[in-house]
Amino acid sequence: MNLAWLAITLMGVILGLVGGGGSILTVPIFVYLFMIKPVEATAYSLFVVGIVSLVGSLFYIKKKYVNFKVGLVFAIPGILGVYTMRRYGLPSIPEIINLGGLSFSKESLILNTFILLMLIASYSMLKRPKEQIAVKKKVLNYPVIAVEGIVVGLITGLVGAGGGFLIVPALVLLAGLEIKVAIGTSLLIIAAKSLIGFTGDLHNFGGIDWVFLFKVTGIAFMGMLLGVALSQKLPSEHLKKGFGWFVLAIAGFMLIKAQS
Repeated sequence: MNLAWLAITLMGVILGLVGGGGSILTVPIFVYLFMIKPVEATAYSLFVVGIVSLVGSLFYIKKKYVNFKVGLVFAIPGILGVYTMRRYGLPSIPEIINLGGLSFSKESLILNTFILLMLIASYSMLKRPKEQIAVKKKVLNYPVIAVEGIVVGLITGLVGAGGGFLIVPALVLLAGLEIKVAIGTSLLIIAAKSLIGFTGDLHNFGGIDWVFLFKVTGIAFMGMLLGVALSQKLPSEHLKKGFGWFVLAIAGFMLIKAQS
């Protein structure tokens, strides 16, 4: 169990450092270390990441590292997407899914989707800076940003991820934000989407362990404070690459566990 608490602390550190990756680690921690079922783990993840991101965003706001206009354009459709998925979409997915002669469980769908997203996230963070600079020169396109918000919101709702591992690259690539501004803006978006998404779960889960949930949130918050402090001192590109390799390693671990 000590490993689980250490992992939660690390999740908070990473969320504070790079504005994403918290929930992509929280769900596996809940599933593999706390032994919580995947569907419930996604709900717990939304609450923990939402609260921690909200507090973390305040530090970035103080430093003027939040773009509220871009954040609103991204967040409003994202909130609609995540709430819709958690309130109506997720409960409507059958426990056993039959597709083209293949049969797999709802939990398997969630975990495998999660692994795929982790691979995408790691790639986006490990891309060479030259590739990102070329895209940043595009004209800001708010409709595209809004559509991205909806897509990320639906994904967030399905797998219980705050979506920062998708939001930060989107804000850098589509909105042309500097990485630290993207991180601060991402935290605010994650907080809004995650907490509103969690309210959708209150209709679906009656046995939430609030004492455990607040304990996990407190530990993650301590990690967040450390992550925010470190983010002010470490080079942005080093943060992105370190995060990318770490997420890739976690995805590999989950793939191995899924095959065993």
